[in-house]
Amino acid sequence: MVQVYVEGVGGRWPKPRALAAAGRALGAIPPPLQVLIGIVSVQVGASLAKQLFAVAGPAGTVTLRLFFAAVVLLLVWRPVIRMGRRALPVVIAYGLVLGTMNLAFYQALARIPQGIAVTVEFLGPLAVALAGSRRWLDVLWALMAAGGVVLLAETRGDLSVLGLVFALVAGACWGLYILLSAALGKRTQEGKGLALGMAVAAVAAMPVGVVESGTSLLSPWVLLIGLGVALLSSVIPYSLELEALRKIPPRVFGILMSLEPAVAAVSGLLVLGEALHPLQWLAICCVVAASIGATRSVRDAP
Repeated sequence: MVQVYVEGVGGRWPKPRALAAAGRALGAIPPPLQVLIGIVSVQVGASLAKQLFAVAGPAGTVTLRLFFAAVVLLLVWRPVIRMGRRALPVVIAYGLVLGTMNLAFYQALARIPQGIAVTVEFLGPLAVALAGSRRWLDVLWALMAAGGVVLLAETRGDLSVLGLVFALVAGACWGLYILLSAALGKRTQEGKGLALGMAVAAVAAMPVGVVESGTSLLSPWVLLIGLGVALLSSVIPYSLELEALRKIPPRVFGILMSLEPAVAAVSGLLVLGEALHPLQWLAICCVVAASIGATRSVRDAP
């Protein structure tokens, strides 16, 4: 039987035919569909994670998510720890940004509804999508997105201001994550860089999670749900996004994420019962419309 091999820690390891077939199937999915599947997966995972906060806390839930995601990805890809000088800084920076992004987002998620948290956080990828543009129409889309977030703030009611701040921090990290993911895809092979970056993120987040949650992280059912959150929120979407970023530039990827706030709001409503006010839905629609407009702007640009 013909074996496909990958370089692993300590030597060459046989790569199962099923994994090779999965890799080919993943590569056959059009990049826009990869991004869409990743969006749905990560938002359902976020809704599931929020139900753990009462027991494990936001930081503890992040720790479980990143730990299990790192374990799964390291077992699947078995990356070489030694790497070139060009790849190592990108992997470390990717992991630190990833860990910070998740810690900040889960802190926001603990304080404000999921749809609102993601809408504010979405300013990060939208900024990447519009960065460097000199078209007046793109300025209009940026103003519309900003107006949507201002509308959220004006209609926040009992929304936590601290939650909004955490969402903004997560958004800034999300923008950096997009840029670093593109660099990671170019300087590493398959999912090896992702696996190492996830391990860095897990190590960075672990002290915060352990201090916040302690031994509650060791409860069997908490561990089980944490594994599910890791698969839905990290392993599946990040693998799909990394594959998509091998084929499309960061600017286009940021624009394709335009459905993220709407999907988050629907997931929060269906899974968590987080109903939003009409003006809050309008604010989310403003951000989504700005992203759709930016998509058309890029398509029509000479």
